[in-house]
Amino acid sequence: MEQQSQNPLAGFFRQPIIHFTLPSKGQFWLDGALSLPVTGELPVLSMTTKDEITIRTPDALLNGAGIVSIVQSCCPNITDAWNMPSIDVDALLIAIRVASYGSNMDIESTCPHCKAKNEYTINLNQVLGNITSPDYTNTVQMNGLTIAMKPQPYFSVNKTNMANFEEQRILDTIRDDSLSDEEKSARYQTHLQKLVDLNLMVMVDSTNYIQTPDGNKVSNPVFIAEFYKSADRAIPKAVRTWLEEAAKVAAIKPVSIDCDDCHEKFDLSVVFDYANFFA
Repeated sequence: MEQQSQNPLAGFFRQPIIHFTLPSKGQFWLDGALSLPVTGELPVLSMTTKDEITIRTPDALLNGAGIVSIVQSCCPNITDAWNMPSIDVDALLIAIRVASYGSNMDIESTCPHCKAKNEYTINLNQVLGNITSPDYTNTVQMNGLTIAMKPQPYFSVNKTNMANFEEQRILDTIRDDSLSDEEKSARYQTHLQKLVDLNLMVMVDSTNYIQTPDGNKVSNPVFIAEFYKSADRAIPKAVRTWLEEAAKVAAIKPVSIDCDDCHEKFDLSVVFDYANFFA
């Protein structure tokens, strides 16, 4: 039998299903991590069988490898998803779900007015179109310093999520009545230090640069971390406030729904549990 050099089924391989604009517009990506078409819209393919298995593997979801794997599989223009800006992550995953299963998704919710529980169908294209990016041209101005912010890279967000998971385990341990007061105190101090370190990491990874009054821009994360540790408490507080407001802007917006029973309107939140989101 003649050996064929090219797979005759190649024409039936996955093709882009949708194209969409990243909330970041391609900004804040490292050089070489993203190849954005001239249209500015990113092509998205549907998931493979391997992708579906990966997204339902708890360990892969916990350590972030599963998210990185399916993003790079379904968005070939992305070659380093570990460094994707945090403001693009949810949008990318929604786009991948739309490309794989269609734009409709059923969510069960309880009406806050009549307490009736029903299943509602939401349009994920609408959810995707309502995702917004914080304005990173807005800076923190204090004591003559200009602090410019940026979205965390995904690997940093994932470290934060894993740290939060570990922190919850520590808190559960502190509540263990079988421990002595001394043991609880020691573990609480450990928890407190980890929490301080976590907050510092988030601030550093979210800081683009700090400009001094003479125009010197400091972007070295080691110097920035040292500064936040030693600065007047008002400065880290202002940075955390900026980040909290940015998180509200970037959050997935709820969808307005009419209750099937009482017909009153209410906001339906799109809960992002990755394992169930792709079920």
